[in-house]
Amino acid sequence: MSKPKILILGAGYGGLMTAVRLTKELSNEDADITLVNKHNYHYESTWLHEVSAGTIHHDKARVLIKNVINPNRVNFVQDSVREIKKDEKKVILKNGELTYDYLVIALGFESATFGIKGLDEYAFAMRSINTARRIREHIDYQFANYNNDKNATPEQLAIVVGGGGFSGIELLGELVNRVPELCREYDIDPTLVKITNVEGASSILPGFDPELVTYAKNFLESKGVQFKLDTFIKEVTPDSVKIQAKGSEDLEEIKAGTIIWTGGVKANAIVENSGFETNRSKVPVKDDLRAPDDDSVFVVGDCALIMNEESGRPYPPTAQIALQEAYVIARNIKHILKNEPTETFVYKSKGTVASLGHSDAIGVVFGDKKLKGKAAATMKKVIDDRSLFLQGGLGLLLKKGKFKPF
Repeated sequence: MSKPKILILGAGYGGLMTAVRLTKELSNEDADITLVNKHNYHYESTWLHEVSAGTIHHDKARVLIKNVINPNRVNFVQDSVREIKKDEKKVILKNGELTYDYLVIALGFESATFGIKGLDEYAFAMRSINTARRIREHIDYQFANYNNDKNATPEQLAIVVGGGGFSGIELLGELVNRVPELCREYDIDPTLVKITNVEGASSILPGFDPELVTYAKNFLESKGVQFKLDTFIKEVTPDSVKIQAKGSEDLEEIKAGTIIWTGGVKANAIVENSGFETNRSKVPVKDDLRAPDDDSVFVVGDCALIMNEESGRPYPPTAQIALQEAYVIARNIKHILKNEPTETFVYKSKGTVASLGHSDAIGVVFGDKKLKGKAAATMKKVIDDRSLFLQGGLGLLLKKGKFKPF
């Protein structure tokens, strides 16, 4: 009798951790495990704001998959997923196809542009290591070129960040660290550089503790960031954004050499295009994290919709929840193979910390303990390092970890 085939699509936080945990939960005789990913590395998506600003090198934020998985237990296939044929239990890849008995969808996210004119064409987005590198290289070029181009204007140094959520604010924190360095390097007057954040809500970091939001906003404003709240981006051009304040009929144009969109993400379109039941592009998974219309398919991370019963809203697709989902999925696959009842997924929040550069941050941890400043920045590094430890143990932590106690 052949062994069941477990196929994992994507090596983000959820997919990679599912592969790691399956090798702990199952013996080699229990199942064949295959992991498919476009690249031969996993990248820390929660570090992309640092790569984009240029405050860390892109290699710091990526980990070779072979250094995390056990190659004797997990067959790694480097390829791109094109389609899931769930009725045939088959996945079509760019260079072939694979069959499965159990499928774990961990295909990550895409930027949600909400139909804003010119956004896809002229704005950058932090979707991957490569897109983050493009942002860093573009910003560096704008500064390097400024004093070498007789037609250059201060507007080419201006940076607009669309979206005042978690990603946008963390990116701003890195930019206010990096821009002064660029000004010193390229002999530019720092007062010429304008950094603007455009957010449609009445506050940055919607849903975050108001006291900490005020701290973050005051901190970034003290570093020169200008906030445009209750304001929407209506159009992006090659050198500007056109914005409209709530309740106004007038458009304001902000000239900028760099425009970065962090205003929203959606699940990978492959999921919806493959015929799975979705809600706003995500799969509303059952209690045990299986798809509602296919008991052989589990969904993790950005592709899964899990409701918070207390708030009545979906949980945000953070690295923290994806890692917890992976543990439960691995155990539930084991339960199914052993004809045992599956477990219900219950999210246990360990807290949330938003960085404001390398030496400042805000956060709520251990239930309701508020942190800000250096204490929060230290906690952020500890959280990042914990993720590394869970993925690859002490070796990966020592190689890639951020927290340096000595």
